[in-house]
Order: sequence, then C-alpha cells, then structure tokens
Amino acid sequence: MDRNRLIVRTSIIGIIANVFLASFKAAVGIIANSISVILDAVNNLSDALSSIVTIIGTKLAGKTPDKKHPLGHGRIEYLSTMIVAAIVFYAGITSFVASVKKIIHPAEPDYSWITLLVITSAIFVKLVLGRYVKSMGEKLNSGALVASGSDALFDAIISVSVLASAIIFMTTGVGLEAFVGVIISVFIMKSGIEMFSEAVSEMLGKRVDREFLSEIRKTISENENVYGVYDLILHSYGPDRFIGSVHVEIPDNMKASDIDAMERKIAMDVYKKHGVMLGGIGIYTFNTNNEGMEKLRNEITHKAINYEGIIQIHGFYYESETNTINFDVIVDFDIKNRREIYEKFCARMKEDYPDYNFNIALDLDI
Repeated sequence: MDRNRLIVRTSIIGIIANVFLASFKAAVGIIANSISVILDAVNNLSDALSSIVTIIGTKLAGKTPDKKHPLGHGRIEYLSTMIVAAIVFYAGITSFVASVKKIIHPAEPDYSWITLLVITSAIFVKLVLGRYVKSMGEKLNSGALVASGSDALFDAIISVSVLASAIIFMTTGVGLEAFVGVIISVFIMKSGIEMFSEAVSEMLGKRVDREFLSEIRKTISENENVYGVYDLILHSYGPDRFIGSVHVEIPDNMKASDIDAMERKIAMDVYKKHGVMLGGIGIYTFNTNNEGMEKLRNEITHKAINYEGIIQIHGFYYESETNTINFDVIVDFDIKNRREIYEKFCARMKEDYPDYNFNIALDLDI
C-alpha cells in the first residue's frame, strides 16, 4: 500500500507540473505563432494524461485478490504502461502531421524574450520533474513511472531544440521550427514504441534480473543440507510480485520428515527476505554411498562444460537398480541449434560410457 500511495503521489505531482507547463507553453505558442512551442505544450498535456493513466492502473493493480484472480491484479500495471506508450506515440503522430503541414504552408513566428524565458523555465522544470519521477519509478519498480520520468527528461531535450530554433530565428531570421517539430515528432514516436516494447516484454515474461536470482539462490543455499540450487523460475504477477519454483540438491539419505522441515524453512526464508512465494520446491539427490560415482560425476561435468554450447549440468544421480545415470543439461540460448547440440552430447555420453544407461534432460537457460 505504501508503494501504491507513493506512485499516486508522484503521478499527481507530474499532472500538476505538466498542466502548468502546457498552459504556459500553449499561451506563448499561440501568441508567438510558433508550431514547435505549441507542439511542446501538447506533449506536456499528453504527459499529464499519462500520469492519470498511471494512477488508475496503480489503483486497479492494488485491488485484493479475488476468486477470478487469486494471484492479484498486479499485471494491470503493465497494461497501464502500454496505454501510456500509446498516448506518447499518438502525440508523436499528431505532432508530425502538424509539423509537415507547417513546412508545406509556413507561417512566420513572432518570438520575444518572454518566449525564451518561458521555454528556459520549462526546461529546468522538466529536468527536475523527470529526474524525480524516474528515480521514484526505479525505487518503486514502477514501469509506468520510469517511462513517464524518461519521457520528461526527453521533453527537456525537446524544449532545448525549440529554444535553439527560436534563438536562431531571432538572430538570423532563419525559420527552422517546423523542421525541428518533425525531428521532435520522430523522437516522441520512437520513445512511445520503446515504452510499448518494454511493457510487452514484461507481459511475455522477460528474464528476471540475474542479481536478484543470485540473492535468492544464496538465501536457499544457506540452509543446512542444501548442496545446490537449480531451476529457479519466477513468474511475475506485477512489479515485485513473484511466485516461483526451484530445485534443491540434497543427500539421498535424508528422511522425508527432514526434507519437509527444510522445504518449509526455505519457503519462509525466501518470502521474508525477498518477498517471493515459492509455490514448489523440487528435489535432486546425490549419491552418498558411492565414491566411484562421485568421481564419474566430476568427470562427466568436466566434459559437459567443455562441450560446445553447454553451460551447466545438474541433478546428477545414479540409480543402481536400473544402472541409469540421470542429469539435466543446459545449452546456452545463444546457440541456435540447441536441440542438435543436446542430441550430439547424449550420443557422446553413450559412446564414452557404454556400460551405463543415460536419462539426460534438456533444461532451460533460466
């Protein structure tokens, strides 16, 4: 709730600042007959609308889980980011059309020193606002706020270009503002596309930050009898809302009651330290009474990590009843023919160790 309250408060500050700037810029643009200043004002107004969307999205995302949505409504924030991106892109389209019309049918602007003062003040306000909103977005892990803050910082650069075109016209009489408007429009559209792409990536399930995953693995590995942590998969249900699963490697002589106690402790530790709910904890065991198998494990591991494209094997266990060696192999996602590499490696294992059966699973590079 504190996170939602801070997002709303930051967005309200953005709305007030952008409406204030849009009003002044629009008035100055109309008086000076400047299309670039007017477009800059429209851009500020679209930023205010984006902040309103962010507030609505945050409110909806903060709703408590219900029967239809037992894991909450956090993903609505990704939708609100996409709407913000669409608003920014639309603003860029309209700005582009208006600028092209001004190039075809030019009108001479009438700048004054008051115009320059207003634009300069707007640049300062946008820089301060952009840094504040973006830093709050990063602190609160709000994609919509980060997008709004980045857009505000970019607006400051746009305003600098408008100021430059005004100074050039006042000193040389050369009118560049319509062309500046086209350039501004292109960058606004580009910004909208990038925001939208990032939101889509979040919804599709992009790779979780490796440092965050490493911290969780470290917490799990600190538990007694955990000798390895693998296959940590996190599913995002909104910013900072993760439900996941993991495999831990333990000795094969542990009792079921000890495993149960260990799993409960791991789940509690991870939730308390990282806010992640582990919905499932799978078990890999390793042979504790077979010294020869430990040597074979190290030998196969060495061969695997030196094999083209393979970055790890785990879950190694020998079943004496079926004379089967089990393990998972991870092939780098950067390798295009992952399946081919996997099949060749399996064939290599059967060739090098004909006395054993193999059960090798192709795992994901999470």
